[in-house]
Amino acid sequence: MSYRVSALDISRAWPNIPARDAEILECIANLLSTRIQSCPLYRHYGLPMKFVDKPINIAMPMAVVEVTEGLREFVPTAILQGLHFTHDESSPGKLIPIVEVDIDHEL
Repeated sequence: MSYRVSALDISRAWPNIPARDAEILECIANLLSTRIQSCPLYRHYGLPMKFVDKPINIAMPMAVVEVTEGLREFVPTAILQGLHFTHDESSPGKLIPIVEVDIDHEL
């Protein structure tokens, strides 16, 4: 089963899905909203976010690489199926990554 997750889902409840899947989706939302070096005692966790303040046509490919590598390193049970972006209506130019993942239950 595929799930869609964005950084905006950081405080979302995940009803009607297995608890382990909900925990993984929460980890993904947390990763998408965390800048590297911002977590005390876990400084290497998060995304570099080098794409911030770049033009959209440059930021999007950079964000794809960062999100892909971040998921591979920090949430290896999530298998990336797709990644697209939405725009924040209240903040022009702000990209919000939305990932579509499957959960590997064998890891």
